[in-house]
Amino acid sequence: MVIVGAGYTGLWTAYYLAKADPSLRIVVLEAQTAGFGASGRNGGWCSALFPVSSRRLASLRGSSREAAIELHRAMQASVNEVGLVSAAEGIDCDYHKGGTVVLARTQVQLARARAEVDAAAEWGPGDLQFLTPDEVAPKVRATKVLGATFTPHCAAVHPGKLVRGLAAVVERLGVTIYEQTPVTRILPGRARTPYGVVRAEVVVRATEGFTPGLDGQSRVVAPVYSLMVATEPLSAEVWDRIGLADRPTFSDQRHLIIYGQRTADGRLAFGGRGAPYHFRSRIKPGFDDVPRVFKGLQKTLRELFDISPEFTHAWGGPLGVPRDWCASVGLERGVAWAGGYVGDGVSTTNLAGRTLRDLILERDTALTRLPWVGHRSRAWEPEPLRWLGINAGLRAMTLADVEERVTRRQSLIARWMAPLLGG
Repeated sequence: MVIVGAGYTGLWTAYYLAKADPSLRIVVLEAQTAGFGASGRNGGWCSALFPVSSRRLASLRGSSREAAIELHRAMQASVNEVGLVSAAEGIDCDYHKGGTVVLARTQVQLARARAEVDAAAEWGPGDLQFLTPDEVAPKVRATKVLGATFTPHCAAVHPGKLVRGLAAVVERLGVTIYEQTPVTRILPGRARTPYGVVRAEVVVRATEGFTPGLDGQSRVVAPVYSLMVATEPLSAEVWDRIGLADRPTFSDQRHLIIYGQRTADGRLAFGGRGAPYHFRSRIKPGFDDVPRVFKGLQKTLRELFDISPEFTHAWGGPLGVPRDWCASVGLERGVAWAGGYVGDGVSTTNLAGRTLRDLILERDTALTRLPWVGHRSRAWEPEPLRWLGINAGLRAMTLADVEERVTRRQSLIARWMAPLLGG
């Protein structure tokens, strides 16, 4: 087997294949270093979130309400699986399962939170809880809190420690990782590199936001940037004010996504969208640095907790967004793939790795019958339509938040955009 990409998807796939059949010869080809992409730079939410709603999953060809619920349960199990494997293999990635709190800080956000709880009861196992302000306070103390949703199905992790630890584990299992080995084209049974062609029975594409760099793959996903900042280690006094003692990940109900966690070494790591999409899906190191977005994240975090910390780190990188926002996994004619996680990949990649194992080894299992298996998102529009559409969507989410603050009503902009954004 040859796996293209040494991020979470590629490494989990290598891990489960090697454990299932130690006689397999498996190589992983990586353009940079293991964990260079989103796997090493994300916000560390190992959650049961899937990028599209259960209602949308149920509408996929061959799917149903029951199948969508099964995928949701599989995502919950994946959160636990990451923790179990990390413990069993000695991967010290600061894994702690404290759940996720999503705050409602305006009346409009409060209505949205209640609607999400109702939808979860109808379309899932019903594990999403609504919290009153008094119930939120023991978990996190933020400003202007009117309520929140809470799910126990999320763990905070150190993403870099997880991906580098996983790389070391698969190498101990006999998998060879070739770093600094870019793949330019994937064909059935072949992966082309500048140094020659690697041949195998199955080639796995695990390149996520970097997929458009492969020949013939420019419109499969759009690389959209997400950026993060981190504070200095905060004092015990500040933590007493903020809470987060059980390290739940946190966000709020605004449209332009934000996400944060209390790290194991006592920092706040906080990220969000807002960086532009770049013409023709270009990816460059300079695109990781957007001072305007970094300043906005710092301002938001200060306002959220009424604190004034020093910020010591800022970074970013691209994630992969398919046209319909629906992640997928599959195997056809010697080429396997998984991706399109829209930023929800820390645990979804684990589910992908186990599913790819079963598909490649021709096992008919509950995983191979989940509704995302074999799904094909339609291609993104050609440029300049892609550039115009994606950046208009990012701008619309910002305007939707402004609209709700001004009108104190649910945003008409967001309602119009919802079908385009996985709603």
